[in-house]
Amino acid sequence: MELDPTQMTPVINRIKRAQGQLAGVLRLLEEGRDCEDVVTQLAAVSKALDRAGFAIVASGLQQCLVEGDGVDSVDVKKMEKLFLSLA
Repeated sequence: MELDPTQMTPVINRIKRAQGQLAGVLRLLEEGRDCEDVVTQLAAVSKALDRAGFAIVASGLQQCLVEGDGVDSVDVKKMEKLFLSLA
C-alpha cells in the first residue's frame, strides 16, 4: 500500500514542526537549561511524532477500506502491528 501524497500534507507539516521542536530541545540542552523545560519540549516532540504516525496508519487503513473489498480485505494483523509499533 502506497501513501497518497495529497493526504500526507498535514502529516508532513506536523513532522516538520516536530523537527523544529527537536532542534529547540538540542538548543536547550546545549544552553544547560532547566530539566523541566527540556523534558516538556521533548514530550511535545514525541507527541507530535506519535500523532503523525497514527495519521499515517489511519490513512493507510482508510485506503485499504476504500480501494479494497471493505473490512475483509484489511490485513488486521498488519494494521495492529503498525499501531503497536507506535505504542
